[in-house]
Amino acid sequence: MKITNNSVVSIHFGVAEVDGSPLDSTENGAPLDFIQGAGYLVPGLEAELAGKVVGDKFDVKLEAKDAYGEFQEELVQQVPRNLFEGVDTIEVGMSFQADTDQGPRTVEVTDITDDMVSIDANHPLAGMALQFIGEVVAIREATEEELSHGHIHQDGGSCSNHNHAEDESCSTEHDESEVKKEGSSEGGYH
Repeated sequence: MKITNNSVVSIHFGVAEVDGSPLDSTENGAPLDFIQGAGYLVPGLEAELAGKVVGDKFDVKLEAKDAYGEFQEELVQQVPRNLFEGVDTIEVGMSFQADTDQGPRTVEVTDITDDMVSIDANHPLAGMALQFIGEVVAIREATEEELSHGHIHQDGGSCSNHNHAEDESCSTEHDESEVKKEGSSEGGYH
């Protein structure tokens, strides 16, 4: 079976900066499982995997635009500290979910002053050329349930740790306090 859109694919891989500094790997762990074509992988890696079969190896160098995208200065902002109501401690490196006009987005705190917090909504690997090396270890057809939910279910079963009502997608409950700026379309951070 070849990898096509809507295939469930399992790969073992390593990713490094093009200069060789390792960033992540599935070595000594479980392979990465995903639905091809669902946008789970960076575009360049997904394109590289199309048509491969179990046992095929890959070694692809991707420019930033084909990996996590170019670094976008406009995604670095200073916001008033009071947007983080209910958050007792804010530290550099913390991540929050921001409710934006474009939907939820993860932001990282990069600097803090008495009144302002600098946040960066770029992916941590944005602007970097990356090299992915690995092997395809399994391929199967996705189930209708997996396709409707947009992600795989382990061993072909249902999502773990929760049940679905009819027409409900998989999600997990989070016990996080939501921080909102009243009267703002910018939303808040949680």
